[in-house]
Amino acid sequence: MLILNLSAVCTKAGKALVSRQFVEMTRTRVEGLLAAFPKLMNTGKQHTFVETESVRYVYQPLEKLYMVLVTTKNSNILEDLETLRLFSRVIPEYCRVLEESEISEHCFDLIFAFDEIVALGYRENVNLAQIRTFTEMDSHEEKVFRAVRETQEREAKAEMRRKAKELQQIRRDAERGKKGPGFGGFGSSGMSSSNTAIITDTLIEPEKPKPTPVPVRSSGPSKALKLVGKGKEVDDFVDKLKSEGENIILPSTGKRPSEASKSLPPPTHTESVHMRVEEKITLTCGRDGGLQNMEVLGMITLRVSDEKNGRIRLKVNNNDNRGLQLQTHPNVDKKLFTAESVIGLKNPDKSFPLKSDVGVLKWRLQTTDESLIPLTINCWPSESGTGCDVNIEYELQDESLELSDVVISIPVPSGVGAPVIGDLDGEYRHDSRRNVLEWCLPVIDVKNKTGSLEFSIPGQPNDFFPVSVSFVSKGSYCDIQVTKVSQVDGDSPVRFSTETSFVVDKYEIL
Repeated sequence: MLILNLSAVCTKAGKALVSRQFVEMTRTRVEGLLAAFPKLMNTGKQHTFVETESVRYVYQPLEKLYMVLVTTKNSNILEDLETLRLFSRVIPEYCRVLEESEISEHCFDLIFAFDEIVALGYRENVNLAQIRTFTEMDSHEEKVFRAVRETQEREAKAEMRRKAKELQQIRRDAERGKKGPGFGGFGSSGMSSSNTAIITDTLIEPEKPKPTPVPVRSSGPSKALKLVGKGKEVDDFVDKLKSEGENIILPSTGKRPSEASKSLPPPTHTESVHMRVEEKITLTCGRDGGLQNMEVLGMITLRVSDEKNGRIRLKVNNNDNRGLQLQTHPNVDKKLFTAESVIGLKNPDKSFPLKSDVGVLKWRLQTTDESLIPLTINCWPSESGTGCDVNIEYELQDESLELSDVVISIPVPSGVGAPVIGDLDGEYRHDSRRNVLEWCLPVIDVKNKTGSLEFSIPGQPNDFFPVSVSFVSKGSYCDIQVTKVSQVDGDSPVRFSTETSFVVDKYEIL
């Protein structure tokens, strides 16, 4: 019978990374046993155990580390070796690479798993699958609690959206009453005023007075989500919506928080004339092939922060030949843009608004042509005797793009443990709470245009869909850029800066 005193993962120098003692033992004793272990191995003998007068070390090399069991000398060596193999198989379940940093990061997961193998020094009759199940602690009561809480949050968010619409309507009504009749385009006088904006359906909503906010009722018990806006300004209320992940359009930027979270970090330095070229893609594919829908929406947003550069024109270079639909802002001279691809105001004597984000050009590409898919995903689940073997491949079709922070999310069945990973390009994360396997790739470009992931897990082929993809890119998909900015008078060039982003709004394989 196995009588186990200590299990540990240590370095070749005897430094303990994780140790678990199963009998009463001081820290000094643990460190002393592990420090003596490397010295005992320098005897020139080839075996997997060494003995002293009081204990036996049973070990297995793990690349630069050792998995070590310390037992009594009268324990059964065959049981010792079988237990050692189980300990060694547990470690890769929680650590993707066998390095000190990875072991330290998942030390508590390993300790909990070790406790399932040995109790009070005696081996438990468990296998690897049972250890997975025990450590996941899947609870029906927890699922019920989470379902109730999610329902409460949805109800609270619905109430918040309704209140937000009411507040935005109040703002619009108040602004209409304040401005009176007439069109307040960005070419009007008083450009430095913070209330000057474009009153159209495209880009910017004007800054409006803040009415007294309406109190919002609290939803659910006191420990659930609390949504109280009484006594706060409207902006505080909208900030609360943003913190809950709601897609509320802010008047100052015209940008949704969900889009901001997906975008690249802002540049550290910008010129007095700064432009953002932003694109987002919505794509839906079938699992057996076929592009159901693909839509790319883009916009050029201009920001002028120096009054002397208010009267300018932008030269736009459109290298796309895929049938884009272009639309300029109503205050932009359409004839000038059509003839020369130059963006300028209809009235050249007026200026663009200062210190405001102004959308001047937007475009749309919608297609079902599979050759235009920027990144193709192929998911092949195959049923086997123990569940499903899943093979996923990606291929970058548009070699001009460089995609960063790519995450391919594959749903997996719940309550069956972690997937067994085979061949892998990049890294992976298994979220057992959301039942998702995330395949993470820092960069996909022309040098890294294909890759694959293989894993096995109990389940049915339909369990692994829909597959979703997210990424960001500093390149433009439709290849529309501003190449020159010049003054209206004299055509002298103006220094400008540009930031380009291409992000995912929705990218699914159904």
